[in-house]
Amino acid sequence: MDKQKLIQMAVDGLGRSYAPYSHFHVSAALLCADGTVYTGNNIENAAYTPSVCAERCAIFKAVGDGRREFEAIAVCGGPDGVIEDYCPPCGVCRQVMREFCDPSSFRVLVAKTAEDYREYTLEQLLPDGFGPDHLTGSGER
Repeated sequence: MDKQKLIQMAVDGLGRSYAPYSHFHVSAALLCADGTVYTGNNIENAAYTPSVCAERCAIFKAVGDGRREFEAIAVCGGPDGVIEDYCPPCGVCRQVMREFCDPSSFRVLVAKTAEDYREYTLEQLLPDGFGPDHLTGSGER
């Protein structure tokens, strides 16, 4: 799947966000290694803490379906669903990505449109991230 198509899936999903408190809508499209795409949206809660970001929503949907290998995620968002700037993943989402993704090859596409985006590896966004390899003794210290 090309980057523009993945980004467009995220852009198209903005209307599915549930953001009655912050009014900041975020959408994500996660590309699995087998070509399957999972979308996610931020879902807020009046108690705030139970809220979930779009990136984690997409990842958890995929993991719940048995997927464990991911290639890329496209993320976009903005006030009242209007994309005004790039919307990078928060630190918690970066850490969740680290659980399931190879930091050196997993691509994060932060987009305004399908043509206007920035591309990063997870390693660039989360240098020296803590992952499962650290718990097995194979992580570099």
